Amino acid sequence: MSSFSSPVTASFTDQLDVAAELLALLHDTGTEPRTDTQLEALTLAVAADLPVLLWGEPGIGKTAALTQLAEALDLPLTTVIASVHEPSDFSGLPVVGDDPAVQGVPMAPPDWAVRLVHAGRGLLFLDELSTAPPAVQAALLRLVLERRVGALRLPPGVRIVAAANPRSSAADGWELSAPLANRFVHLQWVHDHDVVVRGLGGTWPRASLPRLDPRKLTEAVAFARRAVCGLLTARPRLVHQLPGSEARRGGPWPSPRSWDMALRLTAFAVAAGTSRDVLSMLVRGTVGDGPGLELLASLDRMDLPDPETLLADPAAAVLPERGDLRQAALDGVVEAVRRQPSKDRWDAAWAILAAAVDTGAPDLVVVPASTLAAQRRADWDVPDLIERLAGAVSLSQRAVAA
Repeated sequence: MSSFSSPVTASFTDQLDVAAELLALLHDTGTEPRTDTQLEALTLAVAADLPVLLWGEPGIGKTAALTQLAEALDLPLTTVIASVHEPSDFSGLPVVGDDPAVQGVPMAPPDWAVRLVHAGRGLLFLDELSTAPPAVQAALLRLVLERRVGALRLPPGVRIVAAANPRSSAADGWELSAPLANRFVHLQWVHDHDVVVRGLGGTWPRASLPRLDPRKLTEAVAFARRAVCGLLTARPRLVHQLPGSEARRGGPWPSPRSWDMALRLTAFAVAAGTSRDVLSMLVRGTVGDGPGLELLASLDRMDLPDPETLLADPAAAVLPERGDLRQAALDGVVEAVRRQPSKDRWDAAWAILAAAVDTGAPDLVVVPASTLAAQRRADWDVPDLIERLAGAVSLSQRAVAA
């Protein structure tokens, strides 16, 4: 047999080399700093060491985003397709030793878990989570929450991100079990037209961990705790609300566990100076839309002036410019008078309402003024300010009607 390659074989090899060169050029893409809300939310949750679940239609770019994230953070990426594994692949395989009666039967971890432990760090990507049957989902519970695979504990440097397609577009899809769903930060992954076009042109957004300000860490923790605890004190029914439908149980919903996650994300967002849009995406993806929006409103109210400070010196009162925050501040003043009624406090509240009319929309004063007026005691004189308030509000209403 001749040791020389035939012309056909040589030509075929040459073409493969040319094809490989062309493929290398196609894969040669760059990155650029670019505002991307969902990518920023993902990196913040990864920095906070919380498991993240990306929901999106097939082909939307979930896997590509995780690959790029791993490269940007210089983390080895380990991909595990949950649906093609057995429960024992996550809970560990029993291995009989020399003397099981004395040593027991250890649960041996799979090779990918051993590699992560040896590396000491990495990004564990659990793909196709919504096609994993219930038995596999149950086995994943300990991995996602405790970072344990069999007898092995994953090191702190390992982060967990999963991806899933909605059941309607998943191949033989299952609804996510409530216990597993409640362990994730759920992010809806959608495509941005400009990002896709520019990325196909060779430049994708750059993923980077948020820059945490060391000077804000203590303040951020205190702020997050006040916000979450204040909301749950006022709304105790929000502490735990298991959704009634199976589909909703497979998404974000409030529980002590998910509120703890929301608190952590809020602290990280404050320390990083994250935008409200990013924080909204994260808290709604942790405790659900309704409770998440209530938490965001609670955060706004934390920036409101103290009603007692306003009542102590009405002449120096500074009210928020934004309408909803101004309304909340005025409601807080009226509520403070209701809790501790006195003639002096009642008069001070009217002075604050008068200042609100002079510096903003009079319509905002209608409800708090009506509530305050209803608190009048028989021996309290009607303040002269009431007529001016009534006239300003009436004039404003006529102007709107015209």
